[in-house]
Amino acid sequence: SRLDAELSRAKMNVVSLERLVRTIADIQNANDDNRADKVQIKAEDPASQARRRDPTLKVPGLEGRLGQVFRNLVDNAVSFSPPGSAIVIRTAHTGRQVRVTIENQGPGIPVGKESEIFSRFYSERPKSEKFGIHSGLGLSISKQIVEAHHGTIYAENIKSDDNKILGARF
Repeated sequence: SRLDAELSRAKMNVVSLERLVRTIADIQNANDDNRADKVQIKAEDPASQARRRDPTLKVPGLEGRLGQVFRNLVDNAVSFSPPGSAIVIRTAHTGRQVRVTIENQGPGIPVGKESEIFSRFYSERPKSEKFGIHSGLGLSISKQIVEAHHGTIYAENIKSDDNKILGARF
C-alpha cells in the first residue's frame, strides 16, 4: 500500500537506464563474494543507435525504484546461476520504448510458473539456500514498480534448439 501511494504521488524525472544498469553491474562485479557472477552489459547495435536522434536509453521514472527492480533481478540471477556463469543485461530501443533484459544460466523457471513467480509470497529458491531468507516479494514488487512506469515485466526460459533449458530471461 505504501509503495502504491508513493508511486502515485511521485514526480517522474528523466532516468538514464544505461547509466543505471551500468552502475548496478559495476557494483555486482566489484563484489568479493565468490558466488558473485560477472555481469555483462550488451547494448543494441551501435550503428542502429547512431541513426536515432537520441541514442541513449532514457525514460521518465523514479531512478531509485527502477534501480530496485534491476538490483532485484540481478540478485535473483546470481542466486540461481552456477558460480562463474555470466549474467547478461541487454539494452535496446524497440520503437518508442526501451527494453532491458537480464539473462542468467541457471536452471530456468519451472514450466508453467512463468507468470506465477510474480505473485506475492511466491518463492522457488535453489535447494542450497537456507529456508526463510527470501520473502517471495521481490518479483511482485518489481512488477508493481514496472507497471507504475507504464512498462511490462515478464519471464521466460532460454532454450536450446533441442528445447533444453539454458537459463532464464526477465
